[in-house]
Amino acid sequence: MKVEKSGKTPPVSPVRDGVGRAQSPRATGSGTVAGNVQSGGSGSTSVHLGENAAQLQSISNGMANTPVVNSAKVAEIKQAISEGRFQVNAGVVADQLIASVTELINSSPH
Repeated sequence: MKVEKSGKTPPVSPVRDGVGRAQSPRATGSGTVAGNVQSGGSGSTSVHLGENAAQLQSISNGMANTPVVNSAKVAEIKQAISEGRFQVNAGVVADQLIASVTELINSSPH
């Protein structure tokens, strides 16, 4: 199938406020805007997101300060590999692999 460019742009229809789209929150005149957003008399606006948002922010901040990789452990393993001291216990690896696959099978919807 071939798509040809005509060089013409489609006509743009004018946007009518509130027609065919969700309306944005509007001020009610009492300093309150629809949807938990409040505007003070000095032009400032405050938003209250709730306890869950505060908890998520706290968790996010805690995770940002936690390293993803234990660099000391990685260095220790690299050193052991380079010295030939690192040994893999095939039985433990196999058991963990089976446990992981079993967990995936049991958690998938049937």
